[in-house]
Amino acid sequence: MTIPTSMPRLKGFRFPREIISYAVWAYHRFGLSTADVEDLLAERGVVVSREAIRLCVNRFGPQFAACIRRDRPRPADKWHMDEVVVPINGVKYWLWRAIDANGNVLEILIQPRRNAKAAKRFFDRLVAAYGGPRVVITDKLRSYTKPIQAVAPGADHRAHKGLNNRIEGSHRPTRKREKIMGRFKSPRQAQRSLAAHDQVSTIFRPRRYRLSALSYRHARADAFDLWNGYAVEISV
Repeated sequence: MTIPTSMPRLKGFRFPREIISYAVWAYHRFGLSTADVEDLLAERGVVVSREAIRLCVNRFGPQFAACIRRDRPRPADKWHMDEVVVPINGVKYWLWRAIDANGNVLEILIQPRRNAKAAKRFFDRLVAAYGGPRVVITDKLRSYTKPIQAVAPGADHRAHKGLNNRIEGSHRPTRKREKIMGRFKSPRQAQRSLAAHDQVSTIFRPRRYRLSALSYRHARADAFDLWNGYAVEISV
């Protein structure tokens, strides 16, 4: 395979941006392991070790995620928030996640506690990034009540487990990634990997059941155009 080099090369890196961006895309888009990505590249005639792929994913995945977050449309003002346990090295951590009414992940945060202080820290990040919501839907965890009242007093807080089914489904990719990686090795690794994975899913996994085949193809083409533009932006 002749490696295309239409994009400017990264100083100090053996492989061009096209290979790096492909590795990061495949890893996060399909929830693959580094060994799987290694085989995909090998089939295309590009010999890259899984360790090199891991380093590229860790280094450039957050940069791609930041670009996606920067350019995404303003989210809906109805938010769903939930938390799920994530065991890391035998210690129980909590993954806090928020999505909007369209199912797009707004933010995640790995924390060691599931209390009001942790809920406020997470909600502060959300409001700082997106402004105050109109409606916040949570389960019946009481730790949400005071932080929401303090940070977004005008928001309609609805605490009802049955209303929060939308976000329950958004935890499934986390469990899949956790299984592929053989469980997360550290909170930092989990935060970095899941944050990038969720943002990539935002542009490459539109609600296909709501789109015609032609509209889906256009959305996919737009996503690839965005990804190529982000590949040009990544830096060392």
